[in-house]
Amino acid sequence: MRQTVCRLPVTEKPPLSPTTTLTKAANSTAGSSCGSSSDRRECQPRSRRLSARTAPGFAFTFKQIERHTRFMHTLSMSTLRTTRSRARRRFTRAAFLVSVLAVTCAHAAGTAVDAERLAAADAETANWIQHGRTQSEQRYSPLDQIHAGNVDQLGLAWSLDLGTQRGLEGTPLVVDGVLYFTGEWSAAYAVDARSGKLLWKNDLNVDRDRGRFACCDVVNRGMAMWNGKVYVGTIDGRLVALDAATGDIVWDTLTVDLERPYTITGAPRVVKGKVLIGNGGGEYGVRGYVSAYDAETGALAWRFYTVPGDPSKPYEHPILEKAAATWDTSGKYWEIGGGGTVWDSMAYDPELDLLYIGVGNGSPWNRHIRSPSGGDNLFLSSIIALRPETGDYVWHYQTTPGDGWDYTATQHLILADVEIRGETRKVIMQAPKNGFFYVLDRSDGRLLSAENYVHVSWAERVDLKTGRPVETDNSYKDRGVYQFPSPMGGHNWQPMCFHPGTGYVYIPARELAMMYRQDKSFVYNPNFWNVGMEVMKDVTVPAWMPSDLVRKVGAASAQGFLLAWDPVGQREVWRHHSESPWNSGALCSGKDLVFEGTGRGYLDAYDATTGTRLWHYDVQQGVIGSPVTYTVDGEQYVSVLVGWGGAFGLSFGFASNTRENPSTEGRLMTFKLGGSAQLPPVERPRRLPEPPPQTASKEEIAQGAKLYHHYCVYCHGPGGISHPNLADLRYMDAQTHRMFDGIVLGGAQRDRGMIGFAGMITPEESGLIHDYLIELGHNTLKNEQAQGSLWSRFKSWAYTVAGRIADWGVGLLRWLRDAAD
Repeated sequence: MRQTVCRLPVTEKPPLSPTTTLTKAANSTAGSSCGSSSDRRECQPRSRRLSARTAPGFAFTFKQIERHTRFMHTLSMSTLRTTRSRARRRFTRAAFLVSVLAVTCAHAAGTAVDAERLAAADAETANWIQHGRTQSEQRYSPLDQIHAGNVDQLGLAWSLDLGTQRGLEGTPLVVDGVLYFTGEWSAAYAVDARSGKLLWKNDLNVDRDRGRFACCDVVNRGMAMWNGKVYVGTIDGRLVALDAATGDIVWDTLTVDLERPYTITGAPRVVKGKVLIGNGGGEYGVRGYVSAYDAETGALAWRFYTVPGDPSKPYEHPILEKAAATWDTSGKYWEIGGGGTVWDSMAYDPELDLLYIGVGNGSPWNRHIRSPSGGDNLFLSSIIALRPETGDYVWHYQTTPGDGWDYTATQHLILADVEIRGETRKVIMQAPKNGFFYVLDRSDGRLLSAENYVHVSWAERVDLKTGRPVETDNSYKDRGVYQFPSPMGGHNWQPMCFHPGTGYVYIPARELAMMYRQDKSFVYNPNFWNVGMEVMKDVTVPAWMPSDLVRKVGAASAQGFLLAWDPVGQREVWRHHSESPWNSGALCSGKDLVFEGTGRGYLDAYDATTGTRLWHYDVQQGVIGSPVTYTVDGEQYVSVLVGWGGAFGLSFGFASNTRENPSTEGRLMTFKLGGSAQLPPVERPRRLPEPPPQTASKEEIAQGAKLYHHYCVYCHGPGGISHPNLADLRYMDAQTHRMFDGIVLGGAQRDRGMIGFAGMITPEESGLIHDYLIELGHNTLKNEQAQGSLWSRFKSWAYTVAGRIADWGVGLLRWLRDAAD
C-alpha cells in the first residue's frame, strides 16, 4: 500500500529549492525519441521509462522520500557522536525527513498548475502563470505597489546575462517565486524570481539548420505550464514537455512534416489538459494548422487545418469542403501549401468553452497566383472559434477576405466584458495587420464594430452590415500599388494590453507603407521565400549609395508609437511616439500604468489615462520582449527580456532607428522600487572593415548586388545594413573574407545558424555576392576613416535633411492616395 503525501515532479536528486542552481547540458534530449535530427521524422511521443527522474506527477511516499534523502541523511548523521542513543538518532532522522518533506511539498505547490488554477489566474496577483496572465489574454495585473506616484523610483533589482545575440520576444511565466522563459533557438530557462539566480537551462538540442526557414529570426515567444511541467515549441517543429523543477525532458514530439519549411516560434497554451500549438512557414510555403496534444503523454488528440488541402483527396473536416469553394483550384495552391499558419495568438473562454485562434497569410502572399479568379480563400486572415476538447469548428470571422498583402489575423486576441450601448457584451478584440480594430461578439463571431486605428489605404471602411471591407482600387496585378499598411502591419505580434480601469486597449502600433507589385517571373523555390511579389526590401541598394543616407531615409519612412485605443468608442485617445517602428509588447498594471519597451533601447512607463511618460530607463539595446509583473515576499517586480531582433531586426535594420553603439548581450532584466543594481558599460571597440582589393568590374558588382538582395537580404538587410547582434557584412574582417565561400557554401558557421547554401547557389553566384560586399566594405572603410572631417559633417547634415524630405514625401504620398480614393 502506497501512502501519498503530495504530488511532485520527481527527480533522482532532492527537489530543487528556488535558490538551487542546475544548468542542463546541451544534449539534454538524450533518451528522448526525438533526440537527434536524423530520427525526428519518425519521432513518436514517448515518455521516458517510469523512473524517479521522469515520471510526471508520480506520488511520493515516505519510503521514496527516505530513499531520495538517504545520502544527505548519512552525511548529517556522520556528525553525530557514535555514543548517542538509537532513540536520539531516530528522532533526528524523523525530524530531517519532515523538513525535507515540507520543502518538497512547498516546491511542488509552485508547479501544481491545473485547470482550476488556470481559470482562477486573475486572483493570483503574485503570479503570471499564463502567456497573457489569464485565459482572457488581457495582460493586466492588478498589482499596485508600483503606481504613477512612485514609478520614477524604479531601479534595476537584478539582471541575468544569457549569452545570446538574437531576438528575445518571450513573455516570462512566474509561478511561486520562479521565472520560466524562452530565449533564442527555443532554449528554456528557469530563474529565481527574487535574485535572478539561474536554476536550470535546457537548449533542447535544436536542429539549427531549420533556422533558414525562420522568416523573422530564431525567436520564441514563451511557454505554457501544467501539472509540474512547462511546454515549449521549438524552431525545428517539436513540442517539448519539461519537468518544471529540473528542466529534464518528460516527452518530446514532432508536430510538423520536416519535408516542408515549418517552424514554431509561438507560445503553446494548455486548455483542459491539452497542449495547443501552431506553426509558421507561410512565407516559404506550408499548409497551416493547430494541434492539440495530451499534456501528460504527448499523444496527438486532434488537429484542425485552417485551409483546404489537395482537392483530389478527402478533406479532414466537413467545414473544409465549404472553405474549398472559396479557392480557385487553377492556382494549385496546395502545391505551395496555401498558408494560413497559426503562428501566434490564442485565447480561451471557459464559460463558453471556446478556443480562439488567429490565422495567418496565404502561401504565396500574391492572391493572383494563389487563387487567380479570386475568392475569400477561407480561412486565411481569420479568427476561428473551436471546441478545445475535439477541435470542432464553431464559427469564424475573416478580417481580410482573399488576403493578398500578408495582412495576418494572428495578432493578439483579447477577451473582455464591455458595455456597449448600455448592454454588457462578451467580446473578443483584435488589431490585426490590416489596420482595423475589430470588436466581435465572442459567442458567435458577429461583428460589433470596426474602425482603422492607423492609416489605411487598401480599404475605405468595414461595412457593419456585411462584415466585409469596402476595398479601394488596390489590385497590383498589372501595376505597382503604394499601400498602407505594409506587411509589417499596423500592429504585429507584439501583444496589446487591456486596462479595465480606463477601458482602453494599448497597441504597439506603427505606420509604414510598401509598394506592392506582381512578380511576373515567380517560380516556386522550396528553399527561399515564395511570396509572389516584388517586396520593397528586395529593391536593390547599389554599392555606391551611402549607408548613412539609406538609414536616414529608411528611418523617416516608418513610425512606431504606443497607441491608447477606446474599443467602445472606436477612437484614438492618445499616442506616444517610440522613435522606432519595432518595439515590445505592452503591460497594463494597477490603477494607472502602462509599460512598453522600445527599439531604441529603453523601458518606459506611462500614465494609462493621459499618456504622459513617467519613467524612462536605458536598457542598452532594443526591447522586443513583453514585460510582466509579479510579487515575491510582498515586493512587486517588473521583468522583461532584452535582446534586439525579429523581422525588423533582420530585414529592416536600415529603418529601425536603433542606437549607434548598442549592447549585444541578451538579458533578463528585473526592476523594483529602490533597485540600485547597474548594468556594465557597453564596451564595443571600434572595428574597421578589412576588405581585400576589389578586382571585379562594375557590371559584376551590380550582378552581385542583385543576387545579394535576392538571397541574403532577409537576414542581413538591404545594402548589408544590419545590427551588431547579427553579422554586419559591411564590416567583415580579413579572415571572414578569406573564408567567404566556406561560410556561404560550406556552412562553416552552421552552429550560429548560417547554413551552407551549396546546391542552392552556385560558386559563381557566391563570388559575385562577395564582389558586392567587398565594394560595400571599401565604401564603409572610407566613411569610417573620414569621420570628424568637415566633409563628413556636411554629408551627415545633408542626409538628415534628406530624411526629413523623405518623411514629408511619405506624408504627401499618403495624402495623394487618400485624395485619389
